[in-house]
Amino acid sequence: MRQPYDKQQNNNRHTDMKFNISSKAFYNAASAVSKVINSKNALAILDNFLLSLDGNMFTITGSDQENALTARLEVAGAKGSGSLCLGARRLVELLKELPDQGVEVNIDEDTLEVQLSYASGHYSFVGLPAEQYPAFVADNNGEPVSFSVATEQLITGLDNTMFAVSTDEYRQIMQGVLFDVAPDSITYVATDTRKLVRYIDRRTAPGVTGSCVIPAKPANILKNVFAKEEVLNITMSSRSAVIESDNFLFQCTFLNGNYPDYNRVIPRNNSLVLTVDRVALLNAVRRVGIFVEVDGGLEKFRITPEAILLKANDNNLCTSAREQVPCSFTGSELTIGFSSNFLTEILTTIKGEEVVVNLGDAGRPGVFRPAVEPDNTELVMLLMPMTVGEF
Repeated sequence: MRQPYDKQQNNNRHTDMKFNISSKAFYNAASAVSKVINSKNALAILDNFLLSLDGNMFTITGSDQENALTARLEVAGAKGSGSLCLGARRLVELLKELPDQGVEVNIDEDTLEVQLSYASGHYSFVGLPAEQYPAFVADNNGEPVSFSVATEQLITGLDNTMFAVSTDEYRQIMQGVLFDVAPDSITYVATDTRKLVRYIDRRTAPGVTGSCVIPAKPANILKNVFAKEEVLNITMSSRSAVIESDNFLFQCTFLNGNYPDYNRVIPRNNSLVLTVDRVALLNAVRRVGIFVEVDGGLEKFRITPEAILLKANDNNLCTSAREQVPCSFTGSELTIGFSSNFLTEILTTIKGEEVVVNLGDAGRPGVFRPAVEPDNTELVMLLMPMTVGEF
């Protein structure tokens, strides 16, 4: 029969590093860092965290070789210093299930045995030497530029653009968000050639100039991990950035290549103006969109000065739908088609009561904007039309 855990017996064992930490804080940090670790790694060592103790500062690092994320935690009762690698998945799973209370961590530097214990539990791991963990190295040229931005503003920029990022592996440069820094603004751009978003935020004045394309993965990490941080200090180089807050340090690699000239694509002479209640149109698009053909996704719109008639049909199943939404339109009548899914994404991302759409003819893209925008910001969303045929 297995003997119950004896805390006194554990206290008598040799340890080189020791500290106390809240299980909840440990879990939150480890869970955040795990987001950078790939589910399958070419290097097995990257399935691990790099754990380090220096004084009362405990750090957890994860990497996929393209990006590296470090969480910093202050701990109590710290003794010793050093580093080791420890399996990420099992540690996160354990911390998730632990009760919210203090835990004691003991690390034997000779055997790399890690002991986590609290009043009624004891858990043992064996780590790997820290020297096996690869350093993050970016191939940068030129002088870096540094600036600060409010986290809420950066996340708003990413929230407005991420849905338009391309998933086409043959257009790698479009698989991220363009981060265009000017002395008096930051512009965020994303496109997959069928839709394009440009968001200009003039609330931030970086005082420097720089441009990069942040891949979707690190962009999502910024959104999900840094959401509760107040300010981000960013240092941009030619191929990578270091993004630092009070609790995290993130190193990410940019996409390589020249981003398309997005300003040239946005129509400037769409003279017809449609103004409509955003939620009413969004709900109608969703309902009618249930009846579009699976392969095409075409939703048809007949716009008159006072109303939009939405229509969709699936000829394969002999089903159809139509609905009318009140609007204000400066033209006489226009019939145009859009992808139901893409239009839903645009109307969901735009905020506010009303949306304004600048239109030309059935072959020109629609340019969507919120009717009222926050001060010193500008959001433009472009959506390519689809061929309608018969209405």
